[in-house]
Amino acid sequence: MENKEIDLEKKYRPIVIILSIVIPTVVALIFSVKLEGINLSFLPPIYASLNAIVAVLLVLAVIAIKNKNKIRHQRLINLAVLGSTLFLIGYVAYHITSDAAKFGDVNHDGLLSEEERLVLGSAAMLYYFILFTHIILSIVVIPFVLFTYLKGWSGNYQSHKKLARYTFPLWFYVAISGVAVYLMIQPYYA
Repeated sequence: MENKEIDLEKKYRPIVIILSIVIPTVVALIFSVKLEGINLSFLPPIYASLNAIVAVLLVLAVIAIKNKNKIRHQRLINLAVLGSTLFLIGYVAYHITSDAAKFGDVNHDGLLSEEERLVLGSAAMLYYFILFTHIILSIVVIPFVLFTYLKGWSGNYQSHKKLARYTFPLWFYVAISGVAVYLMIQPYYA
């Protein structure tokens, strides 16, 4: 690894670490903040679509690099990072202005009656499994994405490639599971 690569990584490593802590912390704190009088109920299908686009971009980026098209790979990854960033902004904006939908809440009263629980059956277990893994891995993936991106950006391609083998499946799962969670909860939005 050249000095330039080492210097860039050393310079930006603290920023990656700080962002890896601050982003999930801020997202967790949004659930205690509610801004009244702002209707952003149109956002969930938009940010779910962004997740779907990110998943496609990630697959195309892998195909590009396997075909040794580094420029296309970089552009696709830049778009995927932008898409994930826009997703996060939309997600935060929606959740600080709206009450979260409850899975299975057919009558939109914010509670699950016994009848609603019975109708859900095992679908609830599947939904909560996908949701739980999505949430946990969305936290875990942040430093993976940021460090992988930093290594590629700084020119440390060997290290970038090694880390990307873990980053890609995590990031891809988070994007796809985000779409699945939206499709499953969508009927219960008020």
